[in-house]
Amino acid sequence: MAGRDYALAVIPARGGSKGLPRKNLLTLGRLSLIGHALASAREAKRLTRTLVSTDDPEIAAEARRHGGDVPFVRPPELASDEAGMIAVLQHAVRWLETTGGATPDLVVLLQPTSPFRTGADIDATIDKVVSTGADSAQTLVPVGYHPFFMSTLDGDRVRPLFPEHVGTYSRRQDPPPIYQPSGSVYVTRRHVLMDEGRILGADHCGLVMGYEASVKIDTAWEFKLAEIVLASGRAPIPAERR
Repeated sequence: MAGRDYALAVIPARGGSKGLPRKNLLTLGRLSLIGHALASAREAKRLTRTLVSTDDPEIAAEARRHGGDVPFVRPPELASDEAGMIAVLQHAVRWLETTGGATPDLVVLLQPTSPFRTGADIDATIDKVVSTGADSAQTLVPVGYHPFFMSTLDGDRVRPLFPEHVGTYSRRQDPPPIYQPSGSVYVTRRHVLMDEGRILGADHCGLVMGYEASVKIDTAWEFKLAEIVLASGRAPIPAERR
């Protein structure tokens, strides 16, 4: 690994998910969601170490069944609905630095809710930070409906969200492209996370992914959508994960 950045991946998988209970243990294709996350990390070539951060014994056991490294139990205060992702990532970095003596250059967030992420997606996002010198990078997906066409309601009266653009564009493909986070991969330099308390740095890059690759599971409907994408053969993952 000489001459290469130490890239620490963290897979956060708490047990108390509310929108879709026990979602990290749900089976999609041949693997659970935590299994897919670990598989994508193994596919990547740029990761130095991958840690699973969980408070849940069943999730920890499932992660270990798939070869996951689960060296600590996440503290209860970092497993509540109010706990933020920044604190969870900082906890994992501090654990690594105090027990293993290693200081990562990059911290990579891999959420189990993005089962169609691949190792190539991870490597490309890491490469983007390294090659550009940016503070951070994330995967993006084009928005399904452009906000220039959206509205709010004032009572029962429709008010354009962007009134200055009313009549400017007549077709949905005419406005400039807009993107939203896909949630698949976030890469952050250590100093941005630990010193500035941020995941997205001031100099931030994006990589655009396709719709199928960007399926994100937080609800029962989104899980059903993922099953449809997988069954139709459109999930961009290796055959052994389907």
